[in-house]
Amino acid sequence: MEKSRYKEMEDNLSSIMDEFKLTDRKIFLFGHCNATLEAIDLLLKKGFQVEAILDNSLDKQGVRYKGVRVVYPQQLSDIVTDNPKETSIVLIASRFYAAMKKQLRDLGYEGPVRKLIDHNSYADYSLSDETIARMTDREKNGEELLLGLGRKYPGCFKVFCPFNALGDIYFMASYYPAFAKTRGIKSQVFCVPSMSLADVIRMFDENYQVEVFEQKDLDALIQAALYTNDKNSFIAHQDRPYVVNLHKALYIKKIPLELVYCCGVYGLPKGTETAKPKAVPAKYSGLESIPKGRAVIFSPFAKSVTAIDDKIWQDAVSYYNSEGYKCYTNVVGDEKPLDGTEPISPSIFELGSVVERAGTFIGIRSGLCDILREVNAKKIALYPDYFYSDTKWKAIDMYYLEQFDHNVVATESIEWERL
Repeated sequence: MEKSRYKEMEDNLSSIMDEFKLTDRKIFLFGHCNATLEAIDLLLKKGFQVEAILDNSLDKQGVRYKGVRVVYPQQLSDIVTDNPKETSIVLIASRFYAAMKKQLRDLGYEGPVRKLIDHNSYADYSLSDETIARMTDREKNGEELLLGLGRKYPGCFKVFCPFNALGDIYFMASYYPAFAKTRGIKSQVFCVPSMSLADVIRMFDENYQVEVFEQKDLDALIQAALYTNDKNSFIAHQDRPYVVNLHKALYIKKIPLELVYCCGVYGLPKGTETAKPKAVPAKYSGLESIPKGRAVIFSPFAKSVTAIDDKIWQDAVSYYNSEGYKCYTNVVGDEKPLDGTEPISPSIFELGSVVERAGTFIGIRSGLCDILREVNAKKIALYPDYFYSDTKWKAIDMYYLEQFDHNVVATESIEWERL
């Protein structure tokens, strides 16, 4: 989970703890998704046990995460039999807070329901004077920013990328040239919430114009573009804000995320040829110190993916160390390297050169793996065993990488010698 989102969840949980004595209540989470699993981890860290995960999906019934089972929402009344207002609470980390709360009320549940993450600040259903004033102020701020963007880049098509995720930005950039060709777009400016996303876009074309905004300003820009129906703007994301409802198709059919971008976001035909990164990769300054072809780069961290059991990583490190490989952990900021490895921190532009030099990459399936699609090395992607959002599709169904040598669901001991 992105750090700002995790911090938001921590802050909201702290407020809920101030409001309720959670040790006296049965705690439920609604929606088996990555955010819910991270919420369970947070609650466990704070000493709270979760009673169950509520989910409507038949495929998820019986699934457990750290001892917490998935049950139907209808079973809530069987578990909470005495005064739910005082003895239980439902927390929601899923993006479908409003619909989930309504379902609980329709089922007769009278206990407290609280939101852990505000996934979509556009969907504020309150008509209070305070909410209307806040939304109006943001829209006005967005209009001013939109006008300023137009003055700085006259005639440019504005592409908004609202979510800070490397994989999404990779798909956005890889299909954008085909989209631009169909629209006759000659010049554009990409608007993103972080420098790392700007770097990914420039991997595809170093001459692309990219503007980096704080998240709140980018949200305001997008709101203004929507409210003013700006025809010279495009929101290049499958999920936020909810303007196309692509997600509903996933209840019926498995559609890999790359295809969602190709056909759903851009309206391109299936099989459209993608652009490949063409900027010359930067050479990592310590490249010569990495044993050529006899090193492994581990990447166990991701902002928006459930963590993989430490034992799996330690087994992998032990195996490769025993085979005489030098092992590194790709770390950013305050992240700590895996035991038995050395830290290494190449930039996004440098990572390809590091992995090619090392010869082997093993990483949790995250956007970083997309950045390495075209890199010439042995590549292994590890997938946590979780469902994509509230659908019945597993992570490996949505994010499978044809360009990787191995795609592995990390649920049990992995026979590293066979990979």
